[in-house]
Amino acid sequence: MAIIHIPVLKKEVLNYLSPGQNENFVDCTIGEGGHTKLILEKNLPNGKVLGIDLDPAQIENDKWQLADYKERLILENSSYINLKEIVERLNFAPINGILLDLGMSSIHLDKSTKGFSFQLDQSLDMRYDDRLNDLTAEKIINEWSEERIEKIIEEYGEEKFARKIAKKIVEERKKGRIKSTFQLVKIIKEVIPARFQNEKIHCATRTFQALRIAVNDELGNVEKVLPQAISVLPPGGRLVVISFHSLEDRIVKNFLNQKSKEGLIKILTKKPVTAEASEIRENSRSRSAKLRAIIKI
Repeated sequence: MAIIHIPVLKKEVLNYLSPGQNENFVDCTIGEGGHTKLILEKNLPNGKVLGIDLDPAQIENDKWQLADYKERLILENSSYINLKEIVERLNFAPINGILLDLGMSSIHLDKSTKGFSFQLDQSLDMRYDDRLNDLTAEKIINEWSEERIEKIIEEYGEEKFARKIAKKIVEERKKGRIKSTFQLVKIIKEVIPARFQNEKIHCATRTFQALRIAVNDELGNVEKVLPQAISVLPPGGRLVVISFHSLEDRIVKNFLNQKSKEGLIKILTKKPVTAEASEIRENSRSRSAKLRAIIKI
């Protein structure tokens, strides 16, 4: 089955990045290339996009997905936490804008075999790139203390039943190692009251989110890339950040407010920009997207 990837906040990204003829941009999380394609359609004839992605499969996918733009597209298989090093090594300049879309790639949810989705029975891996670390969701679930598991589910997943879930996980792993997504979903369902299992968000969503964030150090990575983005932008350069949960958005908001107070940037979005109702109907994943934008002074 073909996976149709719909980039979120398309109109808003173009509005705040404002790509013009022959301007250059960095897409720090190119994913399936949706946003990059929109930019490449606007920065003709000679504007370029540097697309970065941690997943080598995404990079290979983009080579044919964006083949029509190969002369103006530079692909880099790396993490956005290496943004400054990549830009300097490739001598990619001047940079007119940077896009940082922190959302979960559709391909990770729909086609991955690494256990990102609770709707597929897979091993509990959750690493974006298994070359980078040995920590998996399975290791957390089976080897971390009950207190540590509760802490990440509560903090990263903002799950009110974190204590019950952590306690049940520890009880169940005594009977045998918890290895699959469906095993974990079953555990979660057993402790979350029935009336909370029929909400819009699946009852396992927050726990799976927490594990994914912990495995990939997602919040730490956001904190690492933001100063680099400001650093490599020249005056007049723009940064657009799309986050998908409150913890990421809080980090972005606090960082941008601080840089604004220092006089380094001008904030273009007083409040985060969210998807219109029509977009949410078309693409449910846009519901939680929040966009913030700045221009460097």
